[in-house]
Amino acid sequence: MESEAPDLVCQLDNVQGMVDALSSVRWKRHQDAVVELSEHGVVLIVEDTGCLQAKVYLQRELFVIYEYGAHGRPRFGLSLGLLVDCLNTFSVPGHSNTIEIRYPGPDMQLLLRSVDSPDACIYAEIRTRIPDTVSWDYNFEPAGSTPLSFTVKSSALKEAIDDLEWPGSSIQIILQPTPPSVTFRGEGHGDLQIDFMYHVNTELLIAFNCDHRVSYSYKYKFLRATTSNIPSSVIRDNRGSKLTIGRGGMLKVQHLVSVHRPSNQHPHIDSAGYQQPSRIAYIEFFVKPDEDEDT
Repeated sequence: MESEAPDLVCQLDNVQGMVDALSSVRWKRHQDAVVELSEHGVVLIVEDTGCLQAKVYLQRELFVIYEYGAHGRPRFGLSLGLLVDCLNTFSVPGHSNTIEIRYPGPDMQLLLRSVDSPDACIYAEIRTRIPDTVSWDYNFEPAGSTPLSFTVKSSALKEAIDDLEWPGSSIQIILQPTPPSVTFRGEGHGDLQIDFMYHVNTELLIAFNCDHRVSYSYKYKFLRATTSNIPSSVIRDNRGSKLTIGRGGMLKVQHLVSVHRPSNQHPHIDSAGYQQPSRIAYIEFFVKPDEDEDT
């Protein structure tokens, strides 16, 4: 009797890029994740108390080899910290390391092995489990005909949120069209406010869309999770992060993480300074507003 073909066999030539992408959604030491496989790529989902959800999209174009043989979209649960720590053992700084990822193993494990080392082969198995049901549907919908969104330099966004730290507090985000600006306001023993004025500093606030004033508050610990582990490569590449406020105040935060090979000194970069989408991992966070806790 022939052994059943695996659902997925893929190879990746930049382990550190994958570590960076997955680490950006690792906001606490012990986190469970759900992994979903499809013909389009791999999606990893983590969430916290039904108020914060994050997704890492690893499109099939990121992989050197992507052989998908499953019917439907297999899902499995695992420890995010264990996966990141395991991938780190395959990563050698400054070198292009190729690994093979296979699922499932004989006992439904996730199997990893190095494929480009002439001297030794690193091999790892990670136990998987039947995934928990995703506890809430993020179902992000636009707030109106005009998107309520802005793009800000990732480094500036992280710095602003770090500066507003006050344990147990909430952060108010205000968008207004006149003058076009974004305000982050923290509440503690006193109020601290950080303003991004669109026409004053377009190097920080890169894009802005808003046709009416909106204001929502978000728990600080959830907002901080969206930027606390932004990879140094994102800051170094001077990338921007996009924030969008949807219906009911749902906040979507999007980052782009480079997964190009470190040995390539000149990755595919267009005239605007952005790498081609095939070498980018997409990170999305969804944060529920304070006002929406009872729904």
